Amino acid sequence: MDIVLNLDHVSKVYGNGRGARNITFSVERGEVVGLLGPNGSGKTTIMKSITGLCQPTEGTITVFGASVVDHREAALAKVGALIEQPALYENLTALDHLRMAARYYPGVDQARIDKVLEIVGLSQYKKERCGKFSLGMKQRMGLALALLSEPELMILDEPTNGLDIEATVEIREIIIRLAKEKGVTFLVASHLASEIEKMCSKVLVLHEGEMLSFDTKEEALRLNPSLEDYFLAKVRDKKGSVVL
Repeated sequence: MDIVLNLDHVSKVYGNGRGARNITFSVERGEVVGLLGPNGSGKTTIMKSITGLCQPTEGTITVFGASVVDHREAALAKVGALIEQPALYENLTALDHLRMAARYYPGVDQARIDKVLEIVGLSQYKKERCGKFSLGMKQRMGLALALLSEPELMILDEPTNGLDIEATVEIREIIIRLAKEKGVTFLVASHLASEIEKMCSKVLVLHEGEMLSFDTKEEALRLNPSLEDYFLAKVRDKKGSVVL
């Protein structure tokens, strides 16, 4: 078993009491694991903790065997991330952004930049300023930046946010293909059960900062007609009453 990512009793609690508590799970190479929960359930907090954007209150996080807290550079060397909205300069083109980012990664040349633009469907818009991009195009741009260094682990927070139906399917297919053909590992957060169901092999249910379950998709669907029903059942069990 090749463990790429491991969280052991991780908590990150903010001053207002929100965050995530006692999160424990691991992700194997080539898996697509979904974090499923509504807004405010702790998905982004977990992803920020993994990528070193915030430090856990408790617990340990290792990526490729290295501690994110103690050996951040080594742990994140092969990680790409898109968390919340991508930070883009309105006056720069898509090509400008990728060329600027390429300076931080050895071996990333123009051929790789062109390939990434093709993967996310922005080749024909590469010379347009990002200030003119739609929300969906900005999401594609963020994904392109995350993919640039050919990472082995991708952390994606709501990657299909703002995309139309066709673009959503394309991004989903990219994730599935890279996992299957290249062995890239994905941790994908979404509040949409249908999206997690279509792309992920495992699902972790979050609600109000608590981890309610972590199952394979097959196990989740064994007694439930959909991941939506599975999610509602887990929340119902937690509350001890019917969720309307």
